[in-house]
Amino acid sequence: MNNWFTVKVKYTKQLENGSFKRVTEPYLLASMTFTDAEARIYEELGSVIRGEFNVVGIARTEIHDIFAYDDVDTWFKCKVTYERVDGEGEGESKKKVAQNFLVSASNIKQAYDRIQESLSTLLVDFSVPSITLSPIVEIFPYAEQLDREISRTPIEEINDLSVGNGKVFTASGSDLDDDFIDEDEAMSELTDEYSDED
Repeated sequence: MNNWFTVKVKYTKQLENGSFKRVTEPYLLASMTFTDAEARIYEELGSVIRGEFNVVGIARTEIHDIFAYDDVDTWFKCKVTYERVDGEGEGESKKKVAQNFLVSASNIKQAYDRIQESLSTLLVDFSVPSITLSPIVEIFPYAEQLDREISRTPIEEINDLSVGNGKVFTASGSDLDDDFIDEDEAMSELTDEYSDED
């Protein structure tokens, strides 16, 4: 299963006035592991950034879906909440679910309008309690046809879903409702293949 990772990259950037400045910029990409995320960012940025660059941080990022529009490169993080009903009859209980989405927009109002449009097919009432400007520079979605050993398919050739005038990027597996994973239960399923018994 793939997850979204924020990878921070440090390099020397040429500014519009011609001067050079050392900067650290975050990129978002879909990957299976931290190791794969690091390898992929070197591959994706190797031909884009001149000179040396270093990965200075990788963090798993909880993003449910990304709604990309072609007219703007600024990203906004939208927190969406709704109620989920568990069980039936007397054992019924309501849980408040919060999920984060990214949407490209030129301002907060447009981000709000676009998240409303993109989620209009949801069968539950939802609210958008917060929208914040994201520092993400670029997003690299996952695609199965990517060749891990030699090269990657250009983003233009990846078939993605469309919503309104935008595109939807989902890390495969992120459509599962994993907000409520019991961490103790998840840890109990892990086994050590290299135990002392060998």
